[in-house]
Amino acid sequence: MATMIAENGPSSREQPEVSSPSQAMLKLEGLLNKNMRIRMTDGRTLVGLFLCTDRDCNVILGSAQEFLKSTDTFSQGEPRVLGLAMIPGHHVVSIEVEADSLEDTQGYGADH
Repeated sequence: MATMIAENGPSSREQPEVSSPSQAMLKLEGLLNKNMRIRMTDGRTLVGLFLCTDRDCNVILGSAQEFLKSTDTFSQGEPRVLGLAMIPGHHVVSIEVEADSLEDTQGYGADH
């Protein structure tokens, strides 16, 4: 039994992939806690803090607000407060980082 474990253990070829994060992973980590706008297949838009995602592209937003489908992009009416929300990956149409979220982070880093 000990021989089987030794033979089936991790090879040296797999270790570098685990120890060094990919470029995509670094980019995703840079987007954590940024305000995201996610458009869904049913026309709704959710806006909130990007907390995490997984391999199936499911997204968790914190402090999320829901905006209903509207003909005019900027006059979507009053938002519905959801709080913590999970968006299934197959319902995601587009994801945008809100510009003020990026500017706040860059400004914070430059001032301190």
